[in-house]
Amino acid sequence: MRSVRILVTNDDGIHAPGLGVLEDIARQLSDDIWVVAPESEQSGASHSLTLADPLRLREIEERRFAVRGTPTDCVLMGIRKVLPELPDLVLSGVNRGQNLCEDVTYSGTVAAAMEGTAFGVRSIALSQSYGLSGEGRKLRWHTAAHHGIDLIRQLLRFEWGDGVLMNINFPDCEPGDVEGTEATVQGRRDQKLLKVDERTDARGQPYYWLGFESVRSKPAQGTDLKAVYENRISVTPLHMDLTQTRAMALLRDALEAGA
Repeated sequence: MRSVRILVTNDDGIHAPGLGVLEDIARQLSDDIWVVAPESEQSGASHSLTLADPLRLREIEERRFAVRGTPTDCVLMGIRKVLPELPDLVLSGVNRGQNLCEDVTYSGTVAAAMEGTAFGVRSIALSQSYGLSGEGRKLRWHTAAHHGIDLIRQLLRFEWGDGVLMNINFPDCEPGDVEGTEATVQGRRDQKLLKVDERTDARGQPYYWLGFESVRSKPAQGTDLKAVYENRISVTPLHMDLTQTRAMALLRDALEAGA
């Protein structure tokens, strides 16, 4: 009986420290590990494909490849071109920073897990929160490393259902200060964090950086953001079907009324 075959990817790039953390976690699950990750950082790439440019695939070492493309490209290339057979599990991360609330619509980390799910492979996105504890922007990779393996094993013991992926966020605290794990819903921030920073280049022309402001929300109980604020690991089951069923019922009523 062969080992579980795992495809490991991320959106922070092939040399990102979080990818190394996830590789170490994966190797505690199996010895059949394949890494296919972006050549450079692809944060915010969402579920995008590279269609207008060629994809370049570079083998760095045995079973370790870099793709000049998005996280979605990486999973596609891993499954279609690199791995000998379909993997049993896709692990994406560990992301540098949280992927909570509306972040999941931007996140390349979550998108890679979505692509794995689209292929019918159980897929998990993992992110390490930082900047929430009030202790600066220290990244506690050891928190994800410490808790990740047992949590993944626990998740793999039951069936999730078709089209479901798991989104894990580790809190910004030391491993021993984690207050448990919570099944959460996707939350919503009470303000928009994205900002546009305008600057001027050497020729006097304006250019812009998009970034995030560090502002705390007041999230509802049971949400991913509330769990991480309170030093709990958040696990949110996401679904590929984005249909809003309540709105569908209202839409049907409106269309029938106007017929």
